Amino acid sequence: MAIEFVKGDITKQDTEAIANAANSRLAGGGGVDGAIHHAGGAEIMRELKEKYRGCSTGSAVITGGGKLKAKYVIHAVGPVYSGRASDAQLLTSAYRKSLELCTENNICSVAFPSISTGAYGYPVREAALIAVKTVGDYVKTHPEIKLVRFVLFDDETFQAYKEVYSRGVMVS
Repeated sequence: MAIEFVKGDITKQDTEAIANAANSRLAGGGGVDGAIHHAGGAEIMRELKEKYRGCSTGSAVITGGGKLKAKYVIHAVGPVYSGRASDAQLLTSAYRKSLELCTENNICSVAFPSISTGAYGYPVREAALIAVKTVGDYVKTHPEIKLVRFVLFDDETFQAYKEVYSRGVMVS
């Protein structure tokens, strides 16, 4: 099992699946969501509309990858940050549900963005703690997941995730 951190473009990843920081309407948007829909093409949105009527915060759904290198896109809905304890529970759940979809679909490698830290305003360091711990806890009991790659867009986010990981947050 490997956990990797890279600064880059999630749409260019060669993992079996990439996670999308989606909105609850699954309607496309800006940031990571917009980039994935743009790079993956119209068939991703078409599949979302055919299969789903939205997705609740803290959950995730899966589609094909369209024109992306990744075979699948996992559309995870993180919370809009409010400072309440439920934010952490919902963000944890979004990562866990995404990993459960990997297990259910025999996906061994997945790339995640930093869910909820863009337009949804989640503080990066808090989100990094939740993401790294949730992934670490899940992969301890799910050896079928061989690679989790965090693909982080900017230096601040990349450094926050690397720092959290280097402090051994996964060891619990």
